[in-house]
Amino acid sequence: MSMAFIFPGQGSQFPGMGKDLAESFLEARLVFEEIDEALSRNLSRLVFQGPEEDLNLTENTQPALMAVSMAVVRVLESQGGIRIEKACAYLAGHSLGEYSALTAAGALTLPDTARLLNLRGQSMQKAVPVGQGAMAAILGLDFKTVKEVAAQAAGTRICGIANDNCDGQVVISGHKDAVESAIELATSRGAKRAVMLPVSAPFHCALMEPAARAMAEALERTEIHTPKVPVVSNVTAQAVKDPQEIRRLLVEQITGMVRWRESVLWMKDQGVHEMAELGAGKVLAGLVRRIDKDIACESVGTPAQIDALIERLR
Repeated sequence: MSMAFIFPGQGSQFPGMGKDLAESFLEARLVFEEIDEALSRNLSRLVFQGPEEDLNLTENTQPALMAVSMAVVRVLESQGGIRIEKACAYLAGHSLGEYSALTAAGALTLPDTARLLNLRGQSMQKAVPVGQGAMAAILGLDFKTVKEVAAQAAGTRICGIANDNCDGQVVISGHKDAVESAIELATSRGAKRAVMLPVSAPFHCALMEPAARAMAEALERTEIHTPKVPVVSNVTAQAVKDPQEIRRLLVEQITGMVRWRESVLWMKDQGVHEMAELGAGKVLAGLVRRIDKDIACESVGTPAQIDALIERLR
């Protein structure tokens, strides 16, 4: 039975995440220290202590979630002798989690990833003036219907699908008034719920083009190695190994849709029937269960959960 390691994205963060890892394992503590040094600021204190409103700022959230994921990876490697390339067939991450996956695969260094995600968060926040953009979760409608609703609501504005998370959970993004119209249309089409999300910018839509340009420049200056394990791209919902292709797809990801449902099903088609979510929270494990109940998925973000995974993989 093939295994995939998957990495969470924005929305999984909470104050105190990773603190028990840093207190229990030197390898985890060193991850946080290395990221603090790369960013020239004490991000780890914010991660461990909050306040929550500062942690939720996207320029902090993105490197913080990656830090926790990579702390888990380093502990698995050092304490359990787990070699990523032997333990799993694929790596994948939701939005910023794709950067965690690439780092775990050795395609990016930890300091480079921290700096890239810090810039990614800053440039995504700056791309659209506060109040002009929005995102909303549409629950209970299929992908095709939500796509139709978003297109109808857009008109001359921007409104489209940002995240195809699982059957019945699709996130839209764009101009605020268009997203509000889409909520009304979705409700009229039978959505169980259609609600605005508490985010600071409209991610994964054409409004993020300025951020995509900023990331293209930064990624061009960043060395990317061939990953030790194929990483599934959010943009294509298929594995990629070529460094130049990885660079191109990371830029496209800024404005493109996160094809998470398709990514999970593609991995299943390749023979993956077991997944482990490495990092904070358990959002992805819940999505995987909704995508395909035959795929076993566990969340691994605490010392006890790490110990259990090591025991099982030995």
